[in-house]
Amino acid sequence: MAKTNKPQASFESALAQLEDIIRAMESGDMPLDNALTAYKQGMELIKFCQSKLADAEQQLRVLENDELKPLDLADGQ
Repeated sequence: MAKTNKPQASFESALAQLEDIIRAMESGDMPLDNALTAYKQGMELIKFCQSKLADAEQQLRVLENDELKPLDLADGQ
């Protein structure tokens, strides 16, 4: 299980760490103290990921002149 004491390098690495924590917790073999620590780490990772997604959404709003538009892939792009 990954530690989250240092800033995450990327959204993708944080998400991968979160997935590892979830798998470990879902196994049901984790002692209570470890589960609590994993839960805290998972919450930190969730906050980090939410922040990254909010930043990305804000950047899209700026690029789209403050009007977030639905993604339309019908034209092949």
